[in-house]
Amino acid sequence: MEIAGILLLGAVAWLWLDSLKAREAAVRAAREICAAEGLMFLDDTVAISSLKPVRNDEGRLTLQRAYDFEYSDTGDNRLKGSVVMRGHRVVLLNVGIREPVMVRTLH
Repeated sequence: MEIAGILLLGAVAWLWLDSLKAREAAVRAAREICAAEGLMFLDDTVAISSLKPVRNDEGRLTLQRAYDFEYSDTGDNRLKGSVVMRGHRVVLLNVGIREPVMVRTLH
């Protein structure tokens, strides 16, 4: 019984540390895509929206995590983007379809 408890505790610790590394990679990817697109990455964080086991390209079982984040194209709004990670690799980055921003100047 003690060995099972230690193994369970070890598995939970591994999942927690692995999730922290994947989250850091997702934050970095979201920050980079926002900078590349000229968007503002809001709150400098991502929030996990799903976690599930999937097969990677080599056929091995790995965890797929989807994260949501918010960005702004004008500074006055909050739009939702997402990052999908398979293991620690980004497989999908989405900042949505944006309308062109019309800038008006008052004279």
